[in-house]
Amino acid sequence: MNQNRRHFLKFVGLSAAAGLCFGPVRGLMASGGPAASSAPAETAAGLRAKRWAMVVDTRVLNSAETIKPLVDVCHSQHNVPDIPGNKNIKWIWGAPFHEAFTDMNTNYLAEGVESRQYVLLCNHCDNAPCVRVCPTKATYRRPDGIVTMDYHRCIGCRYCMAGCPYGSRSFNFGEPRLNLDLAKLNKEYPTRMRGVVEKCTFCVERLEAGKVPACVEAAKGALLFGDLTDSGSEVRKALRGNFTIRRKPSLGTEPSVYYII
Repeated sequence: MNQNRRHFLKFVGLSAAAGLCFGPVRGLMASGGPAASSAPAETAAGLRAKRWAMVVDTRVLNSAETIKPLVDVCHSQHNVPDIPGNKNIKWIWGAPFHEAFTDMNTNYLAEGVESRQYVLLCNHCDNAPCVRVCPTKATYRRPDGIVTMDYHRCIGCRYCMAGCPYGSRSFNFGEPRLNLDLAKLNKEYPTRMRGVVEKCTFCVERLEAGKVPACVEAAKGALLFGDLTDSGSEVRKALRGNFTIRRKPSLGTEPSVYYII
């Protein structure tokens, strides 16, 4: 057997064994009680919720122009490289209706609905396929419902990409720093390395600092974020008062991102 291949297989075996022996490293955010008001509960450890969820108002965020500021702030905050071609990394992006909602086979949609661009990102599913297929537990679901990653445990097998039905994950085929302006790096957030997968994390680092996700802040009310289990939260109020849909609900993944149509 080729020596390099033997070393690779040994590494994969040890990584898988480590995943079985040790649980994923959890963030500082533990599962908390429901918020006492419509805003997420704020403590010394940051913002807490039993299950975080997002509501997208597509009546406002409905074009490339309205979505671009969200993409810019997210990618700037998290040092997401801009790579030309089909190997680009994306945490949040826009897409037309029939690309976003592939299982809704409606032939005669209202023109305004069909022509919109829709904000797409990781859906932070309650029953996340990416978590189940990850052999090293680099991808894991936190007690508050956020599906996040430990980049140091990722071995680049891309099983999570195959398992995700939403196309929400990107793989670093090259060295990300080669496509970053190092003078504009956010030094408070780590860059990734070649050979790992990455995606939206609902800005867990901001939640722990008592801030809402960067895209929510930039959307100025068109993105709502809060505790899905709290009947008084902004997301629950929005769901009660509007018709909403989710992406591919028939798969049973229970996405945490809702769209007001």
